[in-house]
Amino acid sequence: MGNTLGLSPMGALPRRSPRREEPLPNPGSFDELHRLCKDVFPAQMEGVKLVVNKVLSSHFQVAHTVHMSALGLPGYHLHAAYAGDWQLSPTEVFPTVVGDMDSSGSLNAQVLLLLAERLRAKAVFQTQQAKFLTWQFDGEYRGEDYTATLTLGNPDLIGESVIMVAHFLQSLTHRLVLGGELVYHRRPGEEGAILTLAGKYSAVHWVATLNVGSGGAHASYYHRANEQVQVGVEFEANTRLQDTTFSFGYHLTLPQANMVFRGLVDSNWCVGAVLEKKMPPLPVTLALGAFLSHWRNRFHCGFSITVG
Repeated sequence: MGNTLGLSPMGALPRRSPRREEPLPNPGSFDELHRLCKDVFPAQMEGVKLVVNKVLSSHFQVAHTVHMSALGLPGYHLHAAYAGDWQLSPTEVFPTVVGDMDSSGSLNAQVLLLLAERLRAKAVFQTQQAKFLTWQFDGEYRGEDYTATLTLGNPDLIGESVIMVAHFLQSLTHRLVLGGELVYHRRPGEEGAILTLAGKYSAVHWVATLNVGSGGAHASYYHRANEQVQVGVEFEANTRLQDTTFSFGYHLTLPQANMVFRGLVDSNWCVGAVLEKKMPPLPVTLALGAFLSHWRNRFHCGFSITVG
């Protein structure tokens, strides 16, 4: 009678190709876990500041900053940055050399190098006039789905003192990242270590991050409501200082008016806001900020002009 049901033989059935799973992304650096939430909050302003940026070439640029404040003497900063030809992403260019020197001769500089395709190195130096305050060396390896970092701070072989920090982050899924931080410090007559566990969950419109350890806890929540509105919530608890802080910040963008508004309020009865306004076609950005601490009865306000 043949195949009356019109079915093909078992051997002729098409085989389903195995489903290809996308590789897990790299989790990034440990220091950037709370970056999205922190970018929502305004930076505190006080006094009057003038910043002039000058691009000398495609690799080199400088900036001059003059700051006048009622809390201290007027200051001048010279900022210089060099960026090489090796660009891995819109925000990563190697090698990179950045330096900032003020009118008193204090220097803050860092050097970023790409030693291999996945291996990065960073050196940070900070001086106060003619004295070295900080020298730090970082080595970071970025695998397919993990990041491992080792940092040495103020190593002194003669004085037998060093601060060593180890970071590790692992992507378990496309949304979940887990890892930890180990801080070890040693000096004559003192030695100790602090372990901190970290986790980050990224959804489509929000990101939740938590760091918890013997030194305290740091939690943040970032939410992007739409293209104009972003909000962030931070919670920090320090067991050594016996202090707990809760902060709420928001970021409002008005593209039609070329304006950005940032504000915050925290559990220490402090409120603040910064308004930034671009002045096209001129390469000028104006910023006005005010911060009021009801608990300490302090008020700070600032105004800045950025050219370039």
